[in-house]
Amino acid sequence: MTASTSVETIDVLIVGAGISGIGAARYLTTEHPSKSFAILEARESSGGTWDLFRYPGIRSDSDLHTFGYEFKPWRDKESIAGAPRILDYLRETASENGIDEKIRYHHTVVSANWSSADARWIVDVERADTGERVIFDAGWIFCASGYYRYDEGYTPEFEGRDRFAGQIVHPQHWPEDLDYSGKKVVVIGSGATAVTLVPSMADTAGHITMLQRTPTYVMPIPREDAIANVARKVLGDERGYALTRRKNIAQQRLVYQFCQTFPSLARKAIRAVNASRLPADFPVDEHFNPPYDPWDQRLCAVPNGDLFRSIRNGSASVVTDRIATFTETGIQLEGGDHLDADIIVTATGLNLRVAGGIALSVDGRPVEMSETVVYRGMMLSGVPNFALAIGYTNSSWTLKIGLLCEYFCRMLGYLDEHGLDAVWPVADADMETRPLLDFGAGYVKRSLSSLPRQGQTAPWVMSMSYHDDRRLLRNGTVADEHLRFSSPTNRTAVDAAPVVDRRAELVE
Repeated sequence: MTASTSVETIDVLIVGAGISGIGAARYLTTEHPSKSFAILEARESSGGTWDLFRYPGIRSDSDLHTFGYEFKPWRDKESIAGAPRILDYLRETASENGIDEKIRYHHTVVSANWSSADARWIVDVERADTGERVIFDAGWIFCASGYYRYDEGYTPEFEGRDRFAGQIVHPQHWPEDLDYSGKKVVVIGSGATAVTLVPSMADTAGHITMLQRTPTYVMPIPREDAIANVARKVLGDERGYALTRRKNIAQQRLVYQFCQTFPSLARKAIRAVNASRLPADFPVDEHFNPPYDPWDQRLCAVPNGDLFRSIRNGSASVVTDRIATFTETGIQLEGGDHLDADIIVTATGLNLRVAGGIALSVDGRPVEMSETVVYRGMMLSGVPNFALAIGYTNSSWTLKIGLLCEYFCRMLGYLDEHGLDAVWPVADADMETRPLLDFGAGYVKRSLSSLPRQGQTAPWVMSMSYHDDRRLLRNGTVADEHLRFSSPTNRTAVDAAPVVDRRAELVE
């Protein structure tokens, strides 16, 4: 670190140049063009997840008509897209809106302290490329750094790992020169990453095995959306995209609600579809019939049934068992079988982290994330002028991000209109809370104790309903009784919003 430290004053500091950060910047540019902002990106390039992960076949598991931005049509024929095309889409968005000029690469936010007296954040940033320390004096922080650690994925402590003579790889850190042609590969895991890797590697590897402790629900979906492509030709890009987006939002909602309301029927339907794609003698219940109900964990999409095709042609297989130990030549299973392997891929999940690991404090007092409660899925109780971008787990991530960005911009306008410069939510001391995410995935359960919590009723719930969030974030009142405000002329918190926005009573 150098001795000199510079200070830069800015209205909004966006942390993260991935799909959420670029989206937030575009909304800010459009709705508040006079406000200054910068995007701080710890890595050397933009794109977030879609630039970080380099494993074979990496793709979206949501359609790009809902995973894409509402303001930028997805024009490709394929609605399930690979990472390179998604990355192009994100960088096109940044370039078209002048956002790429606002990105500061190699900038890692270390800490941020809010001063109530000044209504400003003092943000300590380290430049990885120079070692220099930079200070930002910011009115707002919009944290769009995702929900997991970029520097490390989750890998369990496997017995005998050091004995294995082959190569062990985590998808989050995929070697560019990994040669798996003709080799025996075992992929540990059954989530979206494993389901993507197996068919993508199957044609090149000698044989690939997906080793899972418990099955996951998987469903074949078409890589192309025929209705979307017809709509685009007939109605044009803008209107065709809007129509397809509405269709897919409704479809996602119906599927999720059906699975939650009629879990037994949903289980039977998914099983029947899977069985029809697999060999007649394949043990479907052993490998594709989980012990939990559909959508208790995220359902994995299989574009054009590629996983089932690899199983049918014999290039891939599935084993459901527990690992006893790694051996020199593979993996010994508790059931007695041994899986020979030249390469083991640990597709075992992520390490969750909100707010990018930034050490937050308010007037010098550290913010304990686990003691905060999320407000409207975006702000944290007791933390002024700080916004988080966390998307849906049961639908396309970006649907929620777009609504959060809209509300964020509405809040900025509200503060300006009423001469205010600070806002923070206040949760009742006796509020009953629950974990932030009602989701059964292992990587979520491992991290819940370190995450913010949610309440039982709006606006303190982490809603996973686009329909409800649209009413609350897009059409609802900006201010309510749970928010406190201050202004340059009055640093005493105002207990209620000076003006109540009545639009929620007029809009469905």
